[in-house]
Amino acid sequence: MFQIGQSATYHDMGGCKEGTDTCTSKTCKGHEVDIMHFSIGNAIPGRLYGGNPIDNAKGNGGDRFGHLVDVYAWTPHCRYLDGTGPSGNDSSAQNNWRGAWWHSSLSVQSGFVQEDSPYGSDGGKGTYYFEFSRPLRTMDCLQQDVQFTIGQSSKISAAFWYPIDETPWHGSGHFTINCDWVSLDITSGGSKLTKSTSTSSWDLASVFSLLFSVIALCLSVFAIYRISRPRNFQFSPMEVSME
Repeated sequence: MFQIGQSATYHDMGGCKEGTDTCTSKTCKGHEVDIMHFSIGNAIPGRLYGGNPIDNAKGNGGDRFGHLVDVYAWTPHCRYLDGTGPSGNDSSAQNNWRGAWWHSSLSVQSGFVQEDSPYGSDGGKGTYYFEFSRPLRTMDCLQQDVQFTIGQSSKISAAFWYPIDETPWHGSGHFTINCDWVSLDITSGGSKLTKSTSTSSWDLASVFSLLFSVIALCLSVFAIYRISRPRNFQFSPMEVSME
């Protein structure tokens, strides 16, 4: 969950005081939060889910294949897929998220199909891995997507729900990373790489890339010069005799 509106609070998913019958983009202005929700119940491990051409063509943040959806909210009771809501649907919305999941107990590296479910054994211990991606900027014009800026921070929270003893889902059963917003710093690729252990490898790759670019440019200039240079042709006179 990301803060969009300046007044959006971590508690109550935006914190708008309006009820379900009165919450709108006008009455809850400033309380918008952006939510990415991934339910892995029907999602095959190691497969990519989220935005897809079919759902994006319908102009909403849904995902009919793996339930990695793009949502916005003002309160827990006023939560909608991007492009839908109390004011009607907007065909310009889309799901900008992509994501996949894996578990360390899964040893099949060649991949799974849906018929393999359940993919692991009950009670198997291990670590869940989630990987998500989204553009820094989206085409959203309705205050339903957070817009990231390199060099600035955004407010974020994350929660995880796991069924224990086959207990059905309930709202207060989430494990959350904090009881308030957490700062997410958006740094450029260059500054992030400077702090990593792979800086020397990256610098070496950059040098080779620059070298090949210069060579390619020189070859292009030489080729253009050869083509455009005027050519002087020497003609030898020929004597033709007619018999």
